Amino acid sequence: MIPISYNFRSLFVRKATTIATALGIALVVFVLASSQMLARGIKKTLGKSGSAQNGIVLRKGADTEMSSIIETPLVGLVLAAPGVRKDASGKPLGVGELVVVLALEKAGTSGQMSNVQLRGVSDDVLAFRKDVHLIAGRPAQPGSDEVILGKRLRGQFAGLQLGQHFEIKKNRQAQVVGIFEDDGSSHESEIWGDVELVRTSFGRDGIVSSVSVTLESESKFDAWKAALEHDKQLNLQAMRESAYYEKQSEGTAKLVSFMGGAIVFFFSIGATIGAMITMYAAVAHRRREVGTLRALGFSRGTVLSSFLLESVLLALLGGGLGAFASLGMGFVHFSMMNFASWSEISFSFDPAPDIVLRSLAIGGLMGVVGGILPALRASRTSPVAAMRD
Repeated sequence: MIPISYNFRSLFVRKATTIATALGIALVVFVLASSQMLARGIKKTLGKSGSAQNGIVLRKGADTEMSSIIETPLVGLVLAAPGVRKDASGKPLGVGELVVVLALEKAGTSGQMSNVQLRGVSDDVLAFRKDVHLIAGRPAQPGSDEVILGKRLRGQFAGLQLGQHFEIKKNRQAQVVGIFEDDGSSHESEIWGDVELVRTSFGRDGIVSSVSVTLESESKFDAWKAALEHDKQLNLQAMRESAYYEKQSEGTAKLVSFMGGAIVFFFSIGATIGAMITMYAAVAHRRREVGTLRALGFSRGTVLSSFLLESVLLALLGGGLGAFASLGMGFVHFSMMNFASWSEISFSFDPAPDIVLRSLAIGGLMGVVGGILPALRASRTSPVAAMRD
């Protein structure tokens, strides 16, 4: 077997082509890993918004809270359904919420607008959503024009800063009195205000978008769902809150994965061709060396595997660089449109180990594809012909 040090020496001698090819493969691996990290981050962010022990009710046929309309009298029927947990005073644990989108000017721009999700909530929302904690300011007063907002919105839009005001409708200002966090969920990209404030501002009197409840246990879900959907007159559909938010992530995550995949496809073709050209050049410049190896008794298979190994080492060098660089994306927050709610949500990249390893493996595969033909040419080199060159 040809010593692996021979391959490392060859790569070191050809510094320029080695670096150029490695950087090309590094770029492919970086883009591939980053797109997958973002897709997973989207699913993780929206997945954290719901709990498997919580149920959510929408109007039958509605895919999102935005398209759902539930009359206020039905909220009590949902809360009274069997399986809903009650607090110490016997009150069912549940909330009816109204969701709309609000167009606001992005901070630091000259009139650039984007949609932000505004959620009308009841005064006991913080008691219901126990993972939500205020990190600054105070809760909004019921019946007032005060709001609290998720920490990822803070300072991202004009007026969305503690103590500032923004226009919730023409000639009606809302004041930000608190900032909350929710373990990185999509709620951190929302504004929360009193449900009556949202109703009167957007002409949605007498309705909510959804009703969320806490069940006595996860096993109670089926009975609770059956009780609500059995009555056809209610025209409601029930689902686990975790399943609902997971579904909301599918469209955006698929789009990110598709765009990342398309970029990676074209980049990988260029990087693979670069690796192939590099290895062909190596074979051409080392024709006499290959002939000597064959004359010393090394078989064609040994020569082929040596040159193929060199190509893979080159690819892994670049892939390792790209994979390492992609880990830095874990510190990046990225805002984009969530096509389920048509509002801007801030996501973070999720640098999971399996994504890094899978991307690195694809980089190695590029080395195999790019190196197989040059390696075959090297293995077919005639010792006699090589010595005559």
